[in-house]
Amino acid sequence: MTTTRDEIEAFLVEYQESLSTFDAERAVTHWGMPGMIVSDAFVGTLSSTTEMAAGLKQSYPFYQALGLASVGHTLLEQADLTARLTRIHVRWHFYDGDSALLTDGDYEYLLRRDDDGRLKAYVAVAIDEMEKLTALAAAKGIELPTS
Repeated sequence: MTTTRDEIEAFLVEYQESLSTFDAERAVTHWGMPGMIVSDAFVGTLSSTTEMAAGLKQSYPFYQALGLASVGHTLLEQADLTARLTRIHVRWHFYDGDSALLTDGDYEYLLRRDDDGRLKAYVAVAIDEMEKLTALAAAKGIELPTS
């Protein structure tokens, strides 16, 4: 069984809504455990939804200081790897309260269809997030978090 674009779009819309409302508990329902996040500066595995929700909540003050009010996305690529695994390339769009684009950032995700039929993210690779957030923070005079 392949994953349809409509299924992926529904997954991404639900996920972006949880990110837009800073709802960590809702966001982590889109993740399978363990979940892995990889970037140039960081590699980490989170073994529980509680741990992941805590990590998300820790980042919220920074995003709020940047003026983030909503999140959108563009699905750039999809590749079915197996009947249950799909790799996607997503560009996230970060908007302020006036719906003006603050910045964007690309991610690759490995999605897996779990036994209950739901798609869940198991791996996220941040492609250009740090560079773009650093530039936005500098432009706004906001200090980057140290942890």
